[in-house]
Amino acid sequence: MKAIMVMFDSLNRHMLSSYGCDWTVTPNFKRLAERTVAFDNSYVCSMPCMPARREIHTGRSNFLHRSWGPLEPFDDSMPELLKNHGVYTHLVSDHWHYWEAGGANYHTKYNSFEWARGQEGDGWKSYLPEFEIPEHIDGKPGLWGRQDWVNRRYMQNQEDLPIAVTFENGIEFIENNHGEDNWFLQLEAFDPHEPFYSLERYKELYKDEYEGPVFDWPAYHKLRETPEQIQHCINEYAAVLSMCDEYLGKVLDKMDEYQMWDDTMLIVNTDHGFLLGEHDWWGKVMMPFYNEIAHTPLFIWDPRCKRQNERRDALVQTIDLCPTLLDFFGVEISKDVLGKPLAKTIESDEPVRKYAIFGMHGCHVNITDGRYVYMRACEGGVERNEENLCNYTLMPAHMKNLFAVEELREMTLEEGFSFTKGLKVLSVPGTQKIATMGFPPSSLFEGGHMLFDVANDPMQQNPLDDPETEQRMTDALIRLMKEHDAPKEQYVRLGLME
Repeated sequence: MKAIMVMFDSLNRHMLSSYGCDWTVTPNFKRLAERTVAFDNSYVCSMPCMPARREIHTGRSNFLHRSWGPLEPFDDSMPELLKNHGVYTHLVSDHWHYWEAGGANYHTKYNSFEWARGQEGDGWKSYLPEFEIPEHIDGKPGLWGRQDWVNRRYMQNQEDLPIAVTFENGIEFIENNHGEDNWFLQLEAFDPHEPFYSLERYKELYKDEYEGPVFDWPAYHKLRETPEQIQHCINEYAAVLSMCDEYLGKVLDKMDEYQMWDDTMLIVNTDHGFLLGEHDWWGKVMMPFYNEIAHTPLFIWDPRCKRQNERRDALVQTIDLCPTLLDFFGVEISKDVLGKPLAKTIESDEPVRKYAIFGMHGCHVNITDGRYVYMRACEGGVERNEENLCNYTLMPAHMKNLFAVEELREMTLEEGFSFTKGLKVLSVPGTQKIATMGFPPSSLFEGGHMLFDVANDPMQQNPLDDPETEQRMTDALIRLMKEHDAPKEQYVRLGLME
């Protein structure tokens, strides 16, 4: 048996034709839905990028115990477990955060890996002379922003784009190994993550009359642009989305060419979505995690049951991918895994949970039953949040750097959790300022506690005043936090205990 996981970053469910969008050009996502089972109630668990990837490796939540960081010494890694049981595992990606301090040990769990350079502010090419950066809106300031413009100098042709190199590497692996057995390929694209950079032939699909400054890298903030600027940036995202669709088609072509539908599982997924002006926001980490961010697309083909062109209503999450792949290859699922294998859900829509918990370290803790979404804010605001939040880790690294000396001065060694295999862990207090990757946290709890009926209010425009449902969701939240062995201060900061 073989498996391919094609993963995109910041892939918006509501902008795919296979989920009802009627204006974006995504024929291969529609083709994908016709060949697979499409999930209508797929949710994130931990946000954003590396926390989601830790969950793909471990099958359990990240966000209640720590922010962005590496795999921990006590983590059971799905690719490593497969490797140790004779399944060859290979990662191809242009997701450059794997090679930063906060992601630096994920790729080592695979038998082999390839990295395509140049996305976002990846320190790829050097160019010391001064050169003119065009007038642009937002983007990133300083050296990071300059690096992005340097990188773009080397991406003027189709074959030079990081997504092109990534998929070329993935296709090469398929061509070399399609006749072999027992392998897992993770083909992971950074796109359509911002900056929304693509070539002219994709932009032509969404041609507008905009003639203003470059606007393809929105910073995370409230809308402050003109309607024309906003729509142009949305079009830039759509252009990258159509580029992703084209490269997805190349994998589907190979599945057809080599008749891989007979013995190869195919998973197409993402880590989260991205707000493109909905709820008056750009981004994904500074605001409540509305469904545009948290409600994700997911497609799975399982050659054992061969279900295709069908929809599934069961409530599933990112943490389910780990046990699904372990189960597919017949590898024992660790007792620490909280996700559920989805074989029976794929076959017959068998439910695997009543509720799903999701969020980001230090932000709202959210829960859904597929009908309602309840967002629980920190009581007492940001100040109390900073006083009642710790990172529990044996790998003290943030997104780009190790924990600062000032952070570590007050650390203590504490008893571990149910999943730390008897190890004590470092408790590093007051890390909320870092949890949002340096962005001002003033808007994290905008709206306070919020309850939405997403069946009747899918755009989450009208928070409910429904004490009975809110209490039911709160009770379920407490139960799930206990199941995930959440630290005591999480209950305190959410006002669930003194």
